[in-house]
Amino acid sequence: MEFREDILGAPYEAAELTLRPDYEGAVCATLVRRLVPGSERAVLYVHGYNDYFFQTGLADHYTALGFSFYALDLRKYGRSLRPHQSPNLVRHLTEHDEEIDEAVRIIRELDGHRQLLFNGHSTGGLIAALWAGRRVGRGVVDGLFLNSPFLSMPAAPAVRTFGGPAVTALGRLAPTRVLPTSLNPHYVHSLHKDFKGEWDFDLTLKVAEGFPMYAGWLAAIHQGHRRLRSGLGIDVPVLLMASTRSISTTVWDEGLRRADAVLRADDIAAQGPRLGRHVTIVRIEDGVHDLVLSGEAARTRVFAELDHWLAAYLDVPLIDAQPADAQPAAAQPGDTESGAAQPADTEPVGESA
Repeated sequence: MEFREDILGAPYEAAELTLRPDYEGAVCATLVRRLVPGSERAVLYVHGYNDYFFQTGLADHYTALGFSFYALDLRKYGRSLRPHQSPNLVRHLTEHDEEIDEAVRIIRELDGHRQLLFNGHSTGGLIAALWAGRRVGRGVVDGLFLNSPFLSMPAAPAVRTFGGPAVTALGRLAPTRVLPTSLNPHYVHSLHKDFKGEWDFDLTLKVAEGFPMYAGWLAAIHQGHRRLRSGLGIDVPVLLMASTRSISTTVWDEGLRRADAVLRADDIAAQGPRLGRHVTIVRIEDGVHDLVLSGEAARTRVFAELDHWLAAYLDVPLIDAQPADAQPAAAQPGDTESGAAQPADTEPVGESA
């Protein structure tokens, strides 16, 4: 394993993690890092579905707090996707344990960090929570920050049609069967600078219409949700953030800039207590699905809430001045009372997290 300059350029560097071959052949993951010299604190970030790490504003914020920043592009996502692979396809979410465990080993044993925060977004939030539930009592992680985690299914009729038992059977018999659904491109359009957003990212790695959705992957998500419903018993503090509202629309709507257009935010918050006994739930006014890509006021609130939680539960000193917004090529960071989802005047459409 060797770290070289990442596609984002300095100060980011990346290393390919060689993993055990699976049912499609050779497999790897990619660990991106931005070190803070002398720091004993680190954060490991894991992206969502149809996603990869590009949120450099998030890294800016963590490094300003003294955290070395690591991001893991999971197998078959982003930097780690290879031509012979079906994008995103795993048959069980535990397949990701291998790369997470290796990333944690590198962060703690090779790079010498004594404190580790796990930060997961959307599907990465579900994966992080399930992984932490399987690592109870081992002391390998000190806290979780879950940004709009994929804790329940979206409202999309095409996704909702495939109920748990049906999709589990299909996922077992025909895991590479492509389901008749596609992502709503308006969410990505609301983010990217070439459309209606302010952020710059690679549209071949985070595709507006999304990658094919495989039966095996959706079955794995259903399995993860079943495990969550029985309670995970996570034994470290958890911070869960979600927007105050959601929106579903098949046409462009300005509300896409101020609501979760992928998952039902109220459902995310409702599942929070199943994570463990020490869960802080924060709702972000005007937050989009990836909260650190929200408008300036909302993402500022995200960072402020994160900072106070880190000070309270991980003993991270507060800093007076927060870093300025990153150049639109990354992210930055917003809460409030629970707000009811307010769909647009069209049928719900969803984009898996």
